Amino acid sequence: MTTVGTAAADSGGGHGAPGQGDPYFPLSGNGGYTVRHYDLDLGYEPATKKLTGDATVTARAGQALAAFDLDLSGLTVNRVRVDGRTAHWTRHGQELVVTPPHALRKGATFRVDVAYSGVPQYVTDPDGSADGWITTDDGAFVAGEPQGAMSWFPSDNNPLDKASYSFRVTVPAGYTAVCNGVLDAQHTRGGKTTFQWRQDQPMASYLATATVGRFDVQRYTTASGIPVYNAVDPREAAGAAPALAKIPEILDWETKLFGPYPFSAAGAIVDDAHDVGYALETQTRPIYDRAPDVSTVVHETAHQWFGDSVSLTSWKDIWLNEGFATYAEWLWQEQHGGDTAQATFDHYDGLPATDSLWDFPSADPGNGANIFASPVYTRGAMALQELRDAVGDKDFFAILKAWAREHRYGNGTTGQFVALSEHLSGKHLGTLFHTWLYTAGKPATS
Repeated sequence: MTTVGTAAADSGGGHGAPGQGDPYFPLSGNGGYTVRHYDLDLGYEPATKKLTGDATVTARAGQALAAFDLDLSGLTVNRVRVDGRTAHWTRHGQELVVTPPHALRKGATFRVDVAYSGVPQYVTDPDGSADGWITTDDGAFVAGEPQGAMSWFPSDNNPLDKASYSFRVTVPAGYTAVCNGVLDAQHTRGGKTTFQWRQDQPMASYLATATVGRFDVQRYTTASGIPVYNAVDPREAAGAAPALAKIPEILDWETKLFGPYPFSAAGAIVDDAHDVGYALETQTRPIYDRAPDVSTVVHETAHQWFGDSVSLTSWKDIWLNEGFATYAEWLWQEQHGGDTAQATFDHYDGLPATDSLWDFPSADPGNGANIFASPVYTRGAMALQELRDAVGDKDFFAILKAWAREHRYGNGTTGQFVALSEHLSGKHLGTLFHTWLYTAGKPATS
């Protein structure tokens, strides 16, 4: 435990909860406030792997606060200020506990400045995968689902608390720093290059990135007016080119299916980081650990609607992200000369009851180790195909658009999706959803 700063706050107010009580990640996020904006000023030295950061978090108190927490794992905190005044702070595991010099009144907007530094250590998730700031041979692959944001900046690390972001990342000349949103400026001075990025639409902390590497950069604007920024490791460029060339077509196709594209920019980050083992739908600019195929780009782009713009409320509901993005892959195949979505469903439905696909229900994975397993993805997509079959194409695609529209920039739950589906179709769908989302084992109706 480390402590610095002034005396404790004036009496009055309580202590914001150290977590938001998610059933799988109970300490992720914090109580007592909501964040409006993150301003992250970072410097990274790939040679030493050292990160320096100055994070300014602008938030609103939801209760009177004598103290509150931010999520931050590892790293060394050098200074904390609240509204420009030095604050008292302590460390308790992943919690940075801040006591402002004066209690914050309910409804007050306040600003927390945290200066920190060190060599970031990624978070190891319950399934054993690396999550957060992951060093590479030429920089860092930064992908924070579900917990890893706290490995590189202090945050309210829960998808319920979405905010706008600005980034200023300084790296050695010759390196590129790629973040979310729009690139506002880039300048080189004294052997250092600074990249300034801005993400105006709300974003969950796990979707933030500040990936660093030696990248080839491609910039253009689609015919529909979306600025695209692609950063590709030269070692992956040839393999990535065919899929990346499809980005404008995929954006237009998904816009027709799901409604207007929700963000101000698009693109991709393709790194040579095969040990990571996954891609992630980092907002506006998915990150791939190797050259992706078209199906993977379809999947991660679909997440911009389902997962990024419409975010889950609890990690238990992750099928709302992954089932929907997987079903987008099935639809792409169906409408581009491949198998129909029903044929894909039938293939999986033919798997025996002993297959891992039936290990647990899509909407009740059981614990954090299961949230990226096949029942969430494939059985989640199967639930959508069953819904489509039950209500017909007209109502089904109207439901997808309405879900994206009504929860745009917000959050949703499985219960809300079921209610919307019943409302728009005029059908009672409780048995269908109970069977495909909540029943253990292979559904008996198969």
